[in-house]
Amino acid sequence: MAARLTDKQKKKIIADYVQLGSYRAAAKKNGVSADSVKRAVDRHDGFAQKAAQKKEENTADILAYMQENRDRVCGLITLGLDALPEKIKNAKTATEITTALGTLIDKWTAKSGGEDARGGPEDDPITRALKGKYGDTI
Repeated sequence: MAARLTDKQKKKIIADYVQLGSYRAAAKKNGVSADSVKRAVDRHDGFAQKAAQKKEENTADILAYMQENRDRVCGLITLGLDALPEKIKNAKTATEITTALGTLIDKWTAKSGGEDARGGPEDDPITRALKGKYGDTI
């Protein structure tokens, strides 16, 4: 017989379910069955709703903070872009160059979250531009 979940464990499971949007994913993260997650969510419906509302509030707060600091962040990105040619010029290995470029691309661009025509993740803006110029071989 499995041990009963504590109230704290149930709340974490519900919060993970709200965050992940999947019984199965929340179950895997917490080492319980998907049925256990569903039962916890169903029995504590008010908590799931509160957790979803809190997630929305946190998202709104983060977006507001990002908007307030947009100019500062853009300034930092500009500094990074300005320093990048010198960093590449002074690189001792190809790895240093690819690391600098890869970090810039990974952090500065974002996947749209959509899917391409083949059902894979949609390319970021830089990859789309490169594919437009050089074809789908990159």
